[in-house]
Amino acid sequence: MRILIATIFPEFVASVREYGVIGQAVKNEVLQIEILNFRDFTEDKHRVVDDYPYGGGPGMVMKPEPFFRVYNYCSEKYGGLFTVLTSPQGIRFDNSVAKSLSQKENLLIFCGRYEGVDERVSKIVDLELSIGDYVLSGGELAAMVICDVVSRFVPKVVEEESVKRDSFYSDLLDYPHYTRPADFNGMKVPEILLSGDHEKIELYRTAESLKRTALRRPDLFIKRQFSEQEKKALIWLIRELKDNAE
Repeated sequence: MRILIATIFPEFVASVREYGVIGQAVKNEVLQIEILNFRDFTEDKHRVVDDYPYGGGPGMVMKPEPFFRVYNYCSEKYGGLFTVLTSPQGIRFDNSVAKSLSQKENLLIFCGRYEGVDERVSKIVDLELSIGDYVLSGGELAAMVICDVVSRFVPKVVEEESVKRDSFYSDLLDYPHYTRPADFNGMKVPEILLSGDHEKIELYRTAESLKRTALRRPDLFIKRQFSEQEKKALIWLIRELKDNAE
């Protein structure tokens, strides 16, 4: 997969491809991440990317020309593109959207800035995405979040089993994790995790995942269609809670 990010702050965004599992994936050529500077796609000597809004009002608006030039450049170089614009007006970015985007061969992400982007840019945008109900100074952080989340679904970037156990992969929150020491300042790792009984451990983890989702994200829990394993885990959890209460 190739991810292209167009921005006026390329040095800032470039860090997304330099660290952790994504950095390793780029190094191993499993994933390609290219950063493009909008200013390189201007034609005036000052490399201007914004102008005053028609009709008046505060702030500046990003000009359409650099967007179209970036789009045409990437299309000619790589072929078909799926184009995303970071915007507080976009649909909410979540795991299902990330999975879908990870199937694209060439994903182009436009980082908005200032008061907004010239509306005519929408002609070359397939999807507007928001990472939350708040306004950032620019789309760079949102683009980095999108890039990071989408990359995790690209084969060989992260171990498949690890991705499947992530929070929200199956619309459940992740179960609690523990490592050594088994006893830290009197806080002990649950005995079941030390038992070596993998069937019971899996049941415990499923139950804890369901419990966390019910407590922290009841909206996800209420609409869930439970699998047979999850039903067994719920029955086991109810019995454990009852035994502890007695």
